[in-house]
Amino acid sequence: MLYEQIQSNKRRTIVLLVGFLILIGIVGAAVGYMLLNSLTTGIVGALIIGAIYTVIMISNSTNVVMAMNHGKEITQADQAPELWHTVEDMAMVGQLPMPRVFIIDDASPNAFATGNSPKNAAVAATTGLIAIMDRHELEGVIGHEMSHVRNYDIRISTIALALTAAITLLTNLGSNWWFFGSGNRNRDNRDNNSSGGGLQILLFVFSIAVMVLAPLVAAMIQMAISRNREYLADAGSVELTRNPEELISALRKLGSAKPMQNVDPSSAALYISNPLKKKAHLFDTHPPIEERIARLEKM
Repeated sequence: MLYEQIQSNKRRTIVLLVGFLILIGIVGAAVGYMLLNSLTTGIVGALIIGAIYTVIMISNSTNVVMAMNHGKEITQADQAPELWHTVEDMAMVGQLPMPRVFIIDDASPNAFATGNSPKNAAVAATTGLIAIMDRHELEGVIGHEMSHVRNYDIRISTIALALTAAITLLTNLGSNWWFFGSGNRNRDNRDNNSSGGGLQILLFVFSIAVMVLAPLVAAMIQMAISRNREYLADAGSVELTRNPEELISALRKLGSAKPMQNVDPSSAALYISNPLKKKAHLFDTHPPIEERIARLEKM
């Protein structure tokens, strides 16, 4: 059951990322038609913009993420012995380099991992998490975060965020250019130079629909990727600790916790549990705690 779930989640993530690339190509085609009367040019331009955004996002350092979340780095075991040794143990079991360790001064229990590869990874835990978790529960949480590191989940989330930003840029560019005049000139050129009136109308309607719906679809795919990786990291934690009860117990405590006080909203998807504690809806970055526990209980 454990390895089947891991493989299933990996396949779903690949499908979602492919869907993201197809979506950005469709958006590029729509914007290219609206601006330049060229589907091909729009697709190529969109893929280039997506690649540029991805490189920029990936190059952001761990220090920036930790600064946004008020994380303070500890550099030796005696500063937080239980947390340090738990991270060290889970890194050893997962055959990963020892990540940098940070503590966030917040009474709400939570944790996250960041970094674009295992070589430059970092793990952060709140003071609330350290206070209420016993050693076994802490192992379950840190095992979850080290699974994110091992699975390159942070890089995947970064790519998804970059592609979402690129899609937003493209749709805004297409909409603004069209409605403020340049699009009208291109439309007149098409009306004058093309005999395929029906096809032109169809492409125009298609382009408008894409620019309206694409940001919503992109957000849905991004959230689906985040939720899917949470399930995968839960399964990975069990693989590292060999005991699903550790994470189950920790998730129960996380589910009853209060919201964090100074969390950065754009980082909410990184945490093991939604730090904003909003009610569940279509765009949640985290699966329901109850569903995560139910899956773990089947292992």
